[in-house]
Amino acid sequence: MADQNEASAVLNCIDLSNPDIHHSASLIKQACMDSGFFYVINHGISKEFMAEVFVQSKKFFTLPMEEKMKLMVETYRGYKLPLKNQFIDQETNQQAHGEAYALIKESPDADKIADKPLLGPNVWPPADVFPGWKETMLKYQQEVLNVGRAVSRLIAIALDLNVDFFDQPEFLGNALPYVSFNHYGVEGADPSKEYILGTPAHSDPSLITLLATDDIPGLQICRDVHANPRIWKYVSPLKGSTMHRVLFRQDRYTIAFFVYPSHDAIIECFPSCKSEENPPKYPPIKSEELLSLIFRKVAAGRTPRDITED
Repeated sequence: MADQNEASAVLNCIDLSNPDIHHSASLIKQACMDSGFFYVINHGISKEFMAEVFVQSKKFFTLPMEEKMKLMVETYRGYKLPLKNQFIDQETNQQAHGEAYALIKESPDADKIADKPLLGPNVWPPADVFPGWKETMLKYQQEVLNVGRAVSRLIAIALDLNVDFFDQPEFLGNALPYVSFNHYGVEGADPSKEYILGTPAHSDPSLITLLATDDIPGLQICRDVHANPRIWKYVSPLKGSTMHRVLFRQDRYTIAFFVYPSHDAIIECFPSCKSEENPPKYPPIKSEELLSLIFRKVAAGRTPRDITED
């Protein structure tokens, strides 16, 4: 791998305890115009609770494969087969190696929401094997959603919108949180490869993605997707805290929290981001329609970036 890919990215650090929200908003604006990535600190989730969530996540992935397969359903929730069955990265010419357990917005009214993405009853490991597991993960889902809402207020300021713009019911007032507990394992990987691919190059379709990682480096970001060759830089793990991929050399665990607006949101260009000289690139679309398209294509082995470039 080229030396230019070994360097670490320099990212802004957003302190959610900083009373100067306009300064924080300016840092987020700069970060979003540069790479789309930034660190978040002092977010209000205790280190002890984060450690417990990682312990419980790792515990789940130690289950025998036949037990994990019992939690696999044909939707966005539950256990996900090893990722190598889904994606291959063109740059590294490797299949992805990893597995995941996904948690969506809990809703027991399955009959009324059968065709709505990211809503429905979750599938849980047996309570006798994992006592308190469900309660811990639902608490984590709510706490990180609160962080996402705090970040969204800073983004609103950066976009010259009202600070509570994203708190409206059609946006994050009725948000659709999607949590992916990820395990990138080395089992079955080609030992001759210097790096193992965890996730191929992609861009997330969510409004905000909040990623918690262990101490194992692996996340890389690419600031210019059109560069040839692309330059990838590592994002160093930060305790407490665009286009990207995952490369690793040893087992790695992460928790990705995707914040999606409600199904009723209209996804369109914000007023401060368009003009007569710079018109919107895409027409408005309802969130439910866009999510259905994205997840249908992802299930077929395509990435969100592939879809938006169609």
